[in-house]
Amino acid sequence: MVHNLREQGSRLEDKVAIITGGGYGIGRAFSMGLAREGAKIVVGFHTNMQRAAETAKDIEKQGGEAIAIQADVSNPQDTLNMANMAVDRFGGIDILINNAAISSIAKLTYGPFEDLELAEWDRVIEVNLKGPFLCIRAVFPHMKKKGSGKIINIGSGAFFLGQGFTPHYVASKGGVIGLTRSLSTALGKYNINVNCIAAGKTISEGMDDKKALEECERRVPYKSIKRIGYPEDLVGAAIFFSSSDSDFITGQTLYVEGGEVKH
Repeated sequence: MVHNLREQGSRLEDKVAIITGGGYGIGRAFSMGLAREGAKIVVGFHTNMQRAAETAKDIEKQGGEAIAIQADVSNPQDTLNMANMAVDRFGGIDILINNAAISSIAKLTYGPFEDLELAEWDRVIEVNLKGPFLCIRAVFPHMKKKGSGKIINIGSGAFFLGQGFTPHYVASKGGVIGLTRSLSTALGKYNINVNCIAAGKTISEGMDDKKALEECERRVPYKSIKRIGYPEDLVGAAIFFSSSDSDFITGQTLYVEGGEVKH
């Protein structure tokens, strides 16, 4: 049964949300989840615009408003264009979720740190850490003018676990937490909240991806809640940090992964 999005909730009624990497996996879950609460969604994506367009279309089919925008978050001009297009289409920016990242098994080299190609190190840091910084810088003038804003960065349990086989990814996600803390201090005087959601291993690649599913299942014994994580498990935290319920919370990192790490 297909439900009209306007019948679902109204905690984010008429808010405008940019979600980078919003067409797939966790990003798609964020896009659909915030739309169900009434937000107008800008689906940012770089490598697969077809999925971004499909997500925007699915939101519209269910009574919401959404557009898909191609943007490389590591490119300053792309991030500015994305922010400006959001304002041109919807009149402002209330929420930014920095979800885009290089993170999947297929995109990262796993192994001894001394064998890591420096070009891959640079690209992961550019997308995963510089990308959120550029996106925040792009939306900041619009949020400052409005006198409010919600910025949610997406971290990772890999930082808390200190995994040794992906130092570039772990370092980038540790940097995201540092960026969250620093900018929460810098932007607080403008009534802009900056928080972070740290995701554990999540089956964002799809249940048909055997390698990804096996990796998620391998982590289950270490969790307090004995099951794998799904993209939808993160949506409640994203809605909370996007809504007025979190108006007096900033600079914080919420770890959502079933209790593998007690933080």
